[in-house]
Parts: sequence; structure tokens; C-alpha cells
Amino acid sequence: MQVHSGNFQLNSGWSEPHPVALDSPQTLILVFGAKAFENNTAPFEGLRGAFPQSVIAGCSTSGEISGACVNDNSISIAVSRFEHTRLRRAIAEVSDANDSPRAGAQLAAALDGDDLRSVLVLSDGTVVNGTALVAGLAGGLKKDVSIFGGLAGDGSHFSSTWVLDNAVPRRNRVCAIGFYGDRLRIGHGCDHGWSDFGPERRITRSEGNVLHELDGKPALDLYKNYLGDLASGLPGNALLFPLAIRRSEDETLPLVRTILGVDEAQKSMTFAGDMPVGAIARLMRASDDSLIDSASAAIASANHDGIGAQSGALVISVSCVGRRLVLGERTEEEVETILEGAPAGSQHIGFYSYGEISPTVSGGVSDLHNQTMTVTLLTEV
Repeated sequence: MQVHSGNFQLNSGWSEPHPVALDSPQTLILVFGAKAFENNTAPFEGLRGAFPQSVIAGCSTSGEISGACVNDNSISIAVSRFEHTRLRRAIAEVSDANDSPRAGAQLAAALDGDDLRSVLVLSDGTVVNGTALVAGLAGGLKKDVSIFGGLAGDGSHFSSTWVLDNAVPRRNRVCAIGFYGDRLRIGHGCDHGWSDFGPERRITRSEGNVLHELDGKPALDLYKNYLGDLASGLPGNALLFPLAIRRSEDETLPLVRTILGVDEAQKSMTFAGDMPVGAIARLMRASDDSLIDSASAAIASANHDGIGAQSGALVISVSCVGRRLVLGERTEEEVETILEGAPAGSQHIGFYSYGEISPTVSGGVSDLHNQTMTVTLLTEV
């Protein structure tokens, strides 16, 4: 497995020439770029021309990760040529959140195969219910196929996002890449670093990813009471105070859910993933140090069994825009922590997202996460 990474800056172009010798049907080109490149497609056209045989996948971001750096208004790429692993790309259109299960099922039907090992998913970040998308995809695949990736970002604007479709930025798209073969080694890590505060409350009324009531009371009213003066900055300030949900009393590892929008008239809140009736919800907050420590835990989990001892590892990080807003100037410390914990010689790429998709641990069930650092390590033996 050979891996090359680079980046594109508007004022200076590509950091180095494209490694065109790596072009092949078994080459994956990951492309993470700023929302503005939806209207400046020349860099993507150049990639398609340089790598006509390769599988290209990418999306818009809330920050592009390249090595130990986090950039804005740029493009990060990783070119990975696998020696023993086959790749297949599938695209689905999605019109709204209710269309998410169908899109997931369509992608599963296109990618399912006896030697399918894992699926990378990059989705439009503003019209998709990520929970339903992952459920639809997982329902059509074998239990041991891991699913990872994330929802595209648009800075902190939550307006519109794009996903590459045949190297062209398109809205309302979900792209999935299947990895096939028994020589692939893959590790996953996932950690959020947020802590609970305030009382637990039961979700008593919701519709998919729209939360209406907690303990029989309007959800938005209760949330505003906790935020106090910060409530005037909704929905942006909600990124600093997500909710943790447990689907049952027995669940010990909660999922973190980010608020995407609020409806003042309905007194409801829309989240990036499902808010099931009967689940237990609780407010969360975090410190800079706890978020950075969680990144260290995520890369350690991804490489816990030493799979990264092989040379040529590709490390893919998907973190949340909310974490970036909390960390501010310390954002690069989170990314540096991933690279420091990665195997020597690894190439690191990723993006800040509107939702992260990963198993909680390697071999675990894949799910949608928010406000979480997820790390995937890919190599071959």
C-alpha cells in the first residue's frame, strides 16, 4: 500500500505535483475541501485528469485536516494505492431527512459482496438524518462490515454542503466506497470527551431527529433555561452544549447529539441524528483538555492491536465542528495528538464535520456520533 498526501491553497496551488504513477482502479483519492470550491471546480477537474482510473471521493468541510494542520479555504487530499484491496464507489441522491433510510439501503445493495470488509460514507450534511442513513446501510450489509465516515460541513453556517459525484461537487448526495479483500487491516477509534451536567430527562415526544418534548415539557424552553444568556446565540451556541442520549437504562456509553436548528414556533430542536421517544437525555459540556485527551484515546483505540505496525498506513480523522468551536486556537492540538499517536510514516487526512460515523470500538456496531473524534486506520498485510 502506497500513500501520498497534499493540499491546495488558493494563493499557491498544490503543495507538490500529483503522484500520477499511483493511478489505478485500486487507488482511492480522498478530497476534503472548503464549501467555496462548489463554485471553483478546477482543482477537482485537475484531479480527475491526473487520475482517470482512480476512485475519487470527497465532501465539503468545516475545516480541512492535512497532517498536523487544520486549514480553511483549502483542499486536502490523500492518494492511497492498495495492492490487494479492491474498491467500488456508489452514489445515492437524497431529497430530505425522510429519504435517508432509502438512500442507505440503495448504497448497501450496490456495494454488498462476500468479501466486503468496510464502507466509507460521505454524505450531504444538511438534508440527511445520519442515524437513519447508517441504519439503512447497515441493514443491507453483513454484521461484520464496519461503516465509517461523516456528514459534510459548511463552516458553522449550516446552510448547504456538497459531496463529490464523479469529481463534481453536488448537493443532496451520499457517496459510499466499499473496500474488498482479506488483506485489508482496519482499526477504528471513537471518543468524545464531553461530561454530563444537569438532571437526566426522558424524551416524551419526537419525530425522527426533531425533539419536541422532554418530560412532557417543550424541549426548547427547557434547553433555553439551562443556557441562560447564551440562549440568544442559538442555534450556534448549541454546538457548545450538545445532548447525550441513552436509548435504554442499560446503555453505559451515550451517543452525543448536536443541535442543527431550532423552531421557535414549535418550541422544538432539530438534531443531526435520531432522538427516539423513551430515550434518556442529558446536557453536556467540555473543557479543552478533555477534548484533546479524547483524541488521544481515539487514535489509541484505532491502533490498539498494532495493525499500524505495517508501513504505508492511512489515518482518516473525522471530528465535529462543535469541537473546533470549543477548542478555538487549540484546535490543531487535537489533530497533532492524532498524528503523534499514529504509526510512524502514516499519512493523515480528515475534516471537521456535521456528524461522525464510526463503530464505537473496532468490531463494534457502527453509528452516527456528534461532537466526537473518530479515527480510522487503514493498511494492508
